[in-house]
Amino acid sequence: MTGVPASAAGGSGAKPVRGGKLGTAAVNQASLWNIANILTMVRLLLVPGFVLLLFHDGGYDPVWRSFAWAAFAIAMITDLFDGHLARAYNLVTDFGKIADPIADKAIMGAALVSLSILGDLPWWITGVIIARELGITLMRFWVIRHAVIPASRGGKLKTLAQGTAAGMYVLVLTGPLATLRFWMMMVAVVLTVVTGLDYVRQAVVLRRMGLAAERAAAVERAAEATEALQDPAPHPAVGAGAAAGGPVAAEVGPAVGAVADVTDVPSGVTDVSPGVMDVSPGAMDVRSGVADVRSAAEVRDAAEAER
Repeated sequence: MTGVPASAAGGSGAKPVRGGKLGTAAVNQASLWNIANILTMVRLLLVPGFVLLLFHDGGYDPVWRSFAWAAFAIAMITDLFDGHLARAYNLVTDFGKIADPIADKAIMGAALVSLSILGDLPWWITGVIIARELGITLMRFWVIRHAVIPASRGGKLKTLAQGTAAGMYVLVLTGPLATLRFWMMMVAVVLTVVTGLDYVRQAVVLRRMGLAAERAAAVERAAEATEALQDPAPHPAVGAGAAAGGPVAAEVGPAVGAVADVTDVPSGVTDVSPGVMDVSPGAMDVRSGVADVRSAAEVRDAAEAER
């Protein structure tokens, strides 16, 4: 029960990088059928096999209990290997993330409950361990929106102590070994409680920090909205573009020049007007000259008629 999700190898044909970081691409390209997921599925299948071997022939046959111990040991070893493969080769699948913790808790819970049914292990020990595991799982979901509670060193020691003690109880031991397994189980119970309380503390702190960050972000957004309403931005097409000297200013400049050229036309027209006025007297002189020529011609014609 290391809390490390089993995963699957990349389906793109690329060789996985050892020690690389888990990423979205690895999750999307992962294949279901790989060594890490196969080990997880083997551990799940070993749970009913372990229970059948343990209860065979009434549950007190040393030979069958040795077989049950072998199944339990294999299950615990596969837990170590699939977690190592998942971390080392970036093998991630949704199936692995769900199945791995279920397999961990299933094999340990089956061992504790079966031993309590046989009368080898007090029920209060089984209740404390199972309640702690279920409670921490629910607490992880409680804070998953804000942060992920990482697996601690104490949690790993707790898992090792639980597996060792439960395995010793599966075997038929007497004398000093029976006493040793009792104290090993007590160590496992103490680590279970202490690490459980530490996880509760981490969950509370992470949730408070997450809520505080959300409130701070909400206040900042509200302040930005208020500032935007009180101090509106300049016109996006002219004000901002012209101030920045960007493309908008380059486009607006020629347009303004064209408008100025149009406004200059009336002044040109008004400048032409005096010239037109200057031409008018000349035209009047021409008209008077034509009239004089006509009057002279009429006088000459009258004189010729008298002759």
